[in-house]
Amino acid sequence: MQPFAFNTKYDQTILLGRKAKNLQTLLAGIRAVPESSLYFHTHRFLLQHHFLSPEPPNDFAYWATEVLNDDPLGENLSSVDILQFASLEDLRKFFITVLDESLQHADRLPDCPRGEEFHFMACRTFVLPTPYAAETLEAFSSILEHISISALYYHIFDARLRLGRGDNDFSRWFADLGHEELAAKMRMLDPYTQTLEGLRSHIITMVRDYDAH
Repeated sequence: MQPFAFNTKYDQTILLGRKAKNLQTLLAGIRAVPESSLYFHTHRFLLQHHFLSPEPPNDFAYWATEVLNDDPLGENLSSVDILQFASLEDLRKFFITVLDESLQHADRLPDCPRGEEFHFMACRTFVLPTPYAAETLEAFSSILEHISISALYYHIFDARLRLGRGDNDFSRWFADLGHEELAAKMRMLDPYTQTLEGLRSHIITMVRDYDAH
């Protein structure tokens, strides 16, 4: 069985040259931008503000609420449960549906103040190997205490949704080792409702409790 090789990552933010000034142009942008942009605008806060829990709203919800002053729309956009989506295209469909419904009931489409347009961005991710690899659950939990937040983020969030693997890397490795119960527990964790440090501690405890039995 292959050991679990821990990777980390570095993200380079990219301006896409597209912006929105109202709901109609926000919807048009969400329809057109690459999946990497959807991922950026729904996950950016998680890594940049990993000490906050629950996490701040996604960028679309924040802009609708704080710039367009549309609290109902902002609430609908922030209600997304990202864990329930198997792909970024499914996530795109959610935002399109919410904005479509809002546009159908809108009496007018006010533009945002000049200079406060929504700028669509994405990120280019560079994956880097670390010197850490685990062959046992005991070694895995020990290494997990020391890896960077970026490494944890990569194996939990990037692996499942941005890379389209449908599962986080930890669960996949546990299952490959034959630890199906542990893999299932790992899949059931909602990483979006806790800080990354809290998530780290939770996983370490879960793995050590399982390994002890």
